[in-house]
Amino acid sequence: MPTCLDHITVVAPSLDAGSRFVHQALGIEPFPGRKHPDMGTHNRLLALGERVYLEVIAPDPDAPPVARPRWFGLDQVSRSGIPRLAAWVAGTDNIESAVIPEMGTVETMSRAGFTWQMTLTADGSVPFQGAVPALIQRSSHDHPASRLADVGLRLRRLRIHHPEPAQVLAAFARMGLAPWPEVAVFYANACSLVAEIETPAGPRELGLLQ
Repeated sequence: MPTCLDHITVVAPSLDAGSRFVHQALGIEPFPGRKHPDMGTHNRLLALGERVYLEVIAPDPDAPPVARPRWFGLDQVSRSGIPRLAAWVAGTDNIESAVIPEMGTVETMSRAGFTWQMTLTADGSVPFQGAVPALIQRSSHDHPASRLADVGLRLRRLRIHHPEPAQVLAAFARMGLAPWPEVAVFYANACSLVAEIETPAGPRELGLLQ
């Protein structure tokens, strides 16, 4: 499997807040997802195609305390209280060959009998403020999006806005990532992600351009 866009991630202080953020943008509520015991988080999901999906992730109030920072910068968003499209994840079948130092280390995660490998930073932050994807290598080719209801959403393009677009593209090259037609990098004063999504009501955008 070539490296490809796997999913986009909305971080939120709670699943309800994150779901409202998505509903306001797309007109559709995310579906119940799963818990991540290793990180003390849980999520809700929406399919954006056959092999790509949207994840809303938040701290799980019922989880015991975790002895590490939560992934995707969740500890910071929990304090700010503002949901946002904060990160994206690329899937690969050779994660060790694609990882670069800024992405942290490759760790094995598990949940309810499923295992996968993923890049995680020690402080829980996202690489390049979210402009560069985290990497995931699944133990099965059965993609989560294939198990989600098709509600007519399709990811058309992910726009990455960053003060140093050349550095972002250079990071892609160091990771061995080929250009993707659905991912575009632009200059902006601050980093932000904007997902262009086709919905039953027409094209919509999810994210905030700062």
